[in-house]
Amino acid sequence: MLGLALGLFALVQGARGQDASTIAQGQYLARAGDCIACHSNPGDQPFAGGRAMATPFGTLYSPDISPDPQTGIGAWTPDEFYKMMHTGRTRSGALLYPAMPFAAYTRVTRADADAIFAYLKSVPPVRQKNREQDLRFPYNNRNLLLGWRTLYFKEGEFQPDPSKSSEFNRGAYLVEGLGHCSMCHTAINALGGSSKSETFQGGLIPAQEWYAPSLTSNREAGLGDWSIKDISDLLQAGVSARGAVYGPMAEVVYNSLQYLSDSDIRAMAVYLKALPSTGETAAPNEVQTQDKLRLSPLGKKIYAAQCAVCHGANGEGKGWDFPPLAANQSIQMASSVNPIRMVLNGGYPPGTMRNPRPYGMPPFAQQLSDEEVAAVVTYIRTAWDNHGTAITAEDVNALRSAPLN
Repeated sequence: MLGLALGLFALVQGARGQDASTIAQGQYLARAGDCIACHSNPGDQPFAGGRAMATPFGTLYSPDISPDPQTGIGAWTPDEFYKMMHTGRTRSGALLYPAMPFAAYTRVTRADADAIFAYLKSVPPVRQKNREQDLRFPYNNRNLLLGWRTLYFKEGEFQPDPSKSSEFNRGAYLVEGLGHCSMCHTAINALGGSSKSETFQGGLIPAQEWYAPSLTSNREAGLGDWSIKDISDLLQAGVSARGAVYGPMAEVVYNSLQYLSDSDIRAMAVYLKALPSTGETAAPNEVQTQDKLRLSPLGKKIYAAQCAVCHGANGEGKGWDFPPLAANQSIQMASSVNPIRMVLNGGYPPGTMRNPRPYGMPPFAQQLSDEEVAAVVTYIRTAWDNHGTAITAEDVNALRSAPLN
C-alpha cells in the first residue's frame, strides 16, 4: 500500500511539474506573440482587453482573453483556442477581423497553441465587458471578411524548409508566425490586405503615421550587410551599433523581443539576414536637388547647434547611447516620416534588460518651425555621403498632428 501511495504521489507531482513547465513555455510563447500589447490597456490588468486600435475603417477594441468564464476565455477548450488561432474564427464560428494576426498565427503548431492557452488560463481572471467594434459601413459587415480571406488568408501550420538549417527554420517560424513581423513591414492596401509579392518590403502603418521600413532593401532596413550581432542587439536590446528602435517597434521590443532567448533572437536574425534583397531607392529628381541646395546651409547650422553634441559633428554617433546618422539607412529611406517624427516629437528607445536606462531624443516641435525641421532633416539625409532626398516644410506640417504612440 505504501508503495502504491508513493507511486500515486509521484504521478501527481509529475503532472504538476508538467503543468508548470507548460505554463512557463506558454508565457514565453505569448511574449513572442506580443499578445499583451493589444489585449491590455497600459496601466490596467493584463489581458483584460478593451484597448482601442484605430484603423482606416474605424476603431477596433481588443477582447478580454483572461480566464474569466463570462467575458474572457475561461469557458473555452484547447480545441476552441487552437481553432481560433489556426482559422481566424471565434468559438461560435464568427469571423475575426484581421487586426488579430491570425494570418500569421495559423502557422503556430498545436503544441505551442496549447501551451499559450494553458498560460492564459493561469493568469488572474478579469471580468470586463467586451466593447462592440466601431467600424464604418460597410466594414461593420463581417460577411465581407469572406472575400478578404479568399484574397489574403491561407490556413496552415508552418512547414520547415528541409534545405535550410534548423536555426533558419526556427527564425522563420518566429518571424512569420508568432512574431507576425510582416503585418507592419508590408504595405497595407485599400482593402486592409497585403500583397504576398511585397512581403517585408515596408509600408506606412495605418492610423499610426510611422513607417515600418523594408527588411529586404539595403537602402532601408535591409539587413544583408548587417552582422548577426547588430541585428540581434537591435531586436533584443532595442539599440545596436547601427541604430535604435523607436515608435511601434520600441513597444514590440519592450513587450516581446527582450524576453526571448539568445538562441531564438539569433535564429530570427539569421532568417531576417537571409531575406532576398529587393527594391532600391530612386535617385533624387531636379526639384529635390534644388531643395537640398536651398535647405542644407540652414540645416547644417541647426545641426551644429542642436544635434552635433550627441550625434557627432560628422554624424558618427556615440555608441549605443546616441545612434550614428551617417550611413544610417533609416535616415536615408525614400519615406522621410520617421526622421521627421523623431525631430518633431523626440522619443526613447525601449528600456530593456540589456539597456535599462536608454538615452532619449528631445522634441523640437515647439522650438523649430516647419521650414527649420525640413532643413535639418534634409541636411542629415544628404550629408556625409548619405543618399536621402530633400523634404519640404509641407512634409513636416503634415506630421505635426500625428498620434504620439
